[in-house]
Amino acid sequence: MTVLLDTHTVLWATLNPSMLSSLATKIILDTANTLLVSSISAWEIANKVRIGKLPEAELLEKDFTRNMADAGYTLLPLGVEDALRAGRLVGDHCDPWDRMIAAQALALDIPVISIDPKLDAFGVRRLW
Repeated sequence: MTVLLDTHTVLWATLNPSMLSSLATKIILDTANTLLVSSISAWEIANKVRIGKLPEAELLEKDFTRNMADAGYTLLPLGVEDALRAGRLVGDHCDPWDRMIAAQALALDIPVISIDPKLDAFGVRRLW
């Protein structure tokens, strides 16, 4: 199965795995699964580290690409079509990071591993 990890899922999986649900843990630990991490998560984490909201993620952010590879995650680049799709999503949820993750999941027709029910408004298949 191929899944897209929401930003908090990436953070919890790498910094505090006990925060993950049993289903999320099972999916992440199954080496048969392809675990995608959006480039938007890199931006979100870097932004929150910079403004002091995620000091615990400084080391993760400092060498993000290597840390994702070491965890067995595949980075998913952002494209113009992703940006357009995110901007066109109907719904009141204004978080640009969530909108982009939803747009990428919809484009690839894959579920998102996320605790956030706000993603449901976009028609995303969400697993938790």
